[in-house]
Amino acid sequence: MDISKLTSVQKDVLREIGNIGAGNAATSMSKLLDKKVDMQVPSVNIVSYDEMMDLIGGPEELIVAVFFRILGEAPGSVYLILSIEEAELLINQITGDQKISLLSEEGPDELAISVIQEAGNILTGSYLTALSDFTSINMQPSIPLLSMDMAGAILTVGLLEISQVTDFAIVIDTKISNTDSQRGIQGNFFLLPDPESFHKIFLALGVKDNE
Repeated sequence: MDISKLTSVQKDVLREIGNIGAGNAATSMSKLLDKKVDMQVPSVNIVSYDEMMDLIGGPEELIVAVFFRILGEAPGSVYLILSIEEAELLINQITGDQKISLLSEEGPDELAISVIQEAGNILTGSYLTALSDFTSINMQPSIPLLSMDMAGAILTVGLLEISQVTDFAIVIDTKISNTDSQRGIQGNFFLLPDPESFHKIFLALGVKDNE
């Protein structure tokens, strides 16, 4: 399957899965924040490695990334990527503490790391559950790993370490907002199924090869 040339139907299927996952994640985030949370998926696209870099501001952009390995019948990898500003806004909204910072001289606050990992757990778990429900393929996230570095270093090293050979990723734009904040949080959720997993997932969704 040439995943760089997905049809509009295939993209619609992916967006529907993204919306269901976002709805499930919003419910979980509402419980975590103890306030109503809304999550939107403005778009779902298939992007190349270079386009991934462009979406997050280029290889030298300082980012926070939560990495998961997808375990089960359709292995792959997941990155939840936030800018430093967006990550700190999320931390402040969840904890209610405006003083917690990822860039303090003492290093990232342990609570800040825990909050971002938990948010990553909720989002990743919700999206993978939605995808599993649609495909009847068992997919589970690994323990999260958090990194804070330049985007090029995180993505390049991460993909090399897992011997990832796919050139494309499914990107689910994710916007999080709650009733107490006038500003939403924008992040990117990159799903990178292993090459054989792309084929397996779309077959399970009833979408034939478009080659």
